[in-house]
Amino acid sequence: MDVHELRKHMEALRFTPQEPVRWLAPKELTRTAVKVGLAAVFADYSDKREIQGALEAGLLRAPLADPSAEEIWIDFVADLGDGFEATASVASALAEDRLAVAGPGPLPRGSLLVLGGDQVYPVASTTAYEDRMKGPYRAALPSAPDEPLMVALPGNHDWYDGLTAFLRVFAQESPIGGWQTRQTRSYFAVELPQRWWLVGLDSQLGSYFDDPQRRYFESHLSPRLQPGDSVIVCSAAPTWVKSDEEPNAFNSLHWFDRNIVRTRFDRTTRKREETGASIRLWLTGDKHHYARYAERLPDDGPEADDALPPDPRRRQMVTCGLGGAYLAATHRLPKALPLPPATSRMREKDDPPPEFALAQHTYPDATESRSLARAIAKPWSRHWLPRRNPGFAVLAGALQIVLTLIMSGVFALAEGRHNPVEALRTAGGDDLIGLLCTSAAFFLLPFVIGWWSGLLRERRPRAPSGPVVAVLFQLAVTAAALTLTVTIARSVPSSWNRLVFLAILLVVAAVAGAFLGSQLFALWVLWSNQGLVAEWQMSGQSIDDHKGFVRMHIARDGALTLYPLALDGICRDWRLEEVADTTAAWTRPVPVTPRTVRLIEEPFVIARRGHG
Repeated sequence: MDVHELRKHMEALRFTPQEPVRWLAPKELTRTAVKVGLAAVFADYSDKREIQGALEAGLLRAPLADPSAEEIWIDFVADLGDGFEATASVASALAEDRLAVAGPGPLPRGSLLVLGGDQVYPVASTTAYEDRMKGPYRAALPSAPDEPLMVALPGNHDWYDGLTAFLRVFAQESPIGGWQTRQTRSYFAVELPQRWWLVGLDSQLGSYFDDPQRRYFESHLSPRLQPGDSVIVCSAAPTWVKSDEEPNAFNSLHWFDRNIVRTRFDRTTRKREETGASIRLWLTGDKHHYARYAERLPDDGPEADDALPPDPRRRQMVTCGLGGAYLAATHRLPKALPLPPATSRMREKDDPPPEFALAQHTYPDATESRSLARAIAKPWSRHWLPRRNPGFAVLAGALQIVLTLIMSGVFALAEGRHNPVEALRTAGGDDLIGLLCTSAAFFLLPFVIGWWSGLLRERRPRAPSGPVVAVLFQLAVTAAALTLTVTIARSVPSSWNRLVFLAILLVVAAVAGAFLGSQLFALWVLWSNQGLVAEWQMSGQSIDDHKGFVRMHIARDGALTLYPLALDGICRDWRLEEVADTTAAWTRPVPVTPRTVRLIEEPFVIARRGHG
């Protein structure tokens, strides 16, 4: 059965399976915009991180399957609480006791599961967490004798309600199925075997570190770091990629590296001292793809290309936001990143800055990413914009009805008539050509403006942007609808009632608006490659296939191995299975045929000690 049939059994399931969020649907656009606006206004005035300073917090330790072995398996997944089928497919793979992967063979389930942000979409609430995240994960692993630890850090969608629901779900030490939660704040530090540490940071919509969070890491992490210790830092967003356009984006993470990990403040001497520890891996989600940046080493030489050879000494920056949300593009990622860049405003920063290069393998790869992005403007594709967002087409059609009535009135005044219907019915060939030229002019004008402004500012053409473009495109469709209406009117007998002609006019406007309006918007989104509009190329499609996560292993020799894993297709056929519970029996959905899991790229190793 599919997700629609599963919804009929929500009482037995104890949650309601959800469809993927349609990000360009008017309802979601409006609701999310309101939440984002409220979060932006009130976040700085009701920062729950300051309140969390009153909560007890300490160091966490992950349970080891074999304490004597001093090794551990860790799973990292992010951006997971979207549509049921994608979220549950990933959760089912995470819950497998031994996951079959072509190449390395079966990989044990992680004793530690790290949720890397955005555990729910589109905005956080207790009900949304229950239906989109807790329900699928509880069903995937109802119980586990080894009681793996689950830790979570909040992303921007978790913050849209001020972090209220997040703290209720993840900071009250309540189990989610077989996974156990132990954190009491929205940030954490976990002690791992072989002198490794895992840190989760809460950057609260991109702001600075709050004082309670700083004091937590100064008290529980810095004093324990010894020479040779290695740290894995999990953050809510890949700010290193953003630094390509925003020079200060990486400042907070760099400050944490310099002032918490590499040095600590000695309160006795009132001076900073070296810890001898280093960050060896940065992990994040937020961008719904897989991408890895590897550090260039001094002995690489200036002639080394971007495809750096594997070397355990390299520090790595990994983005893997494939837990359930729509797939994001990779073909616009910068190839190299100096961190922090020279234009950063930080007073104390590494000089010269280390440089990180984009690894050869991304998911999806650049070629597939471009191909998938174009599908938003292909009417024959199942990911065509109005097909994935029917409400958008309805809105475009309704808007066109209003604009057509207004423009038909303007046309009547230009013709010296008081009745718009009669003006259109009696329009001549020259009027028809005039409307057609008007439509073409409205359509071409944004591109001309974008072309010339790009040449004047940046010496290269660029895509038009802004609300003016949307208005001009809609006017182009309106003029085209009037042209079509006049063409029809010239073949309609004059004896037909005006109301019949008006109905034809409105139907033509609605159909033209729904189809042409959506298509023009999709073409504009496709042509634009900057900012939020470029993100709509993929978010507007809500692609729910192409999912994955990262499984990691810390071996007895201290080496950290990463296995980037992908599910090319998600499960869409489920069966119900009864679960015996201590309180009451309940039902969980189980994949009829588990999806195949494969490596995105060959496993790579990070040594505990780097090149320094």
